[in-house]
Amino acid sequence: MSVTTEIAVLSGGAMRRFMVEAVPLFERDTGNKIAIRFGPTREIKAEIEAGAVFDVALLPRPAIDQLAEAGKIAAGTPTDVVRSLVGLMVRAGAPQPDIATVDAFKDVLRRAKSISYSKGPSGLYVADLLERLGLAEEMKDKTVFAIGRPVGEVIANAEAEVGMQQIIEILPVEGARLVGPLPSELENVVLYTAGFAAGAVDNAAASAFVTFLASPEAVRIIRAKGMEPG
Repeated sequence: MSVTTEIAVLSGGAMRRFMVEAVPLFERDTGNKIAIRFGPTREIKAEIEAGAVFDVALLPRPAIDQLAEAGKIAAGTPTDVVRSLVGLMVRAGAPQPDIATVDAFKDVLRRAKSISYSKGPSGLYVADLLERLGLAEEMKDKTVFAIGRPVGEVIANAEAEVGMQQIIEILPVEGARLVGPLPSELENVVLYTAGFAAGAVDNAAASAFVTFLASPEAVRIIRAKGMEPG
């Protein structure tokens, strides 16, 4: 008789729509159970730093690397799982701007009356991007931050003209329309990485779960959500 193992997973909130489809497949195939809790990256990271009990954490790579440096993630265990692309959106029914090139993308931002992004992982990427493009100061007074809600809601409610967030977060929002991913030259990706707690390094079920996240079944879901495998 097989023994069911429960695997405790702490995950960034952007992975919810991937995980709610992937987890049942893993449970069906293995008989093991996943106890997963989602939250904003900064909150999950702070909980782990404070001693939260878990087997696997799934967070943006910089957070996992910082936790590994602090001894909260076992050395040598971080495994890249998902490359989550950042996209640009407009309100449904609005003209679709051209963002095919970096110059065209910059022109869209300059011409927009207002822009929106979050203060989560994609927001950190956007803020850094604006600095790299020399647009940070120009965008400052016309930025509407999405705090505690998807950027898509800000756009759908006409509180800002264009928005940027991970595509997986844009697609479900009614009233917001994805224009497309940002130009690839802009290193347009938020990389999500799995890392093991020190006490879970020898946990075969947890290891099997991370391996499953690279399986053809999981990759199919990843791509259906507008992302790419890590």
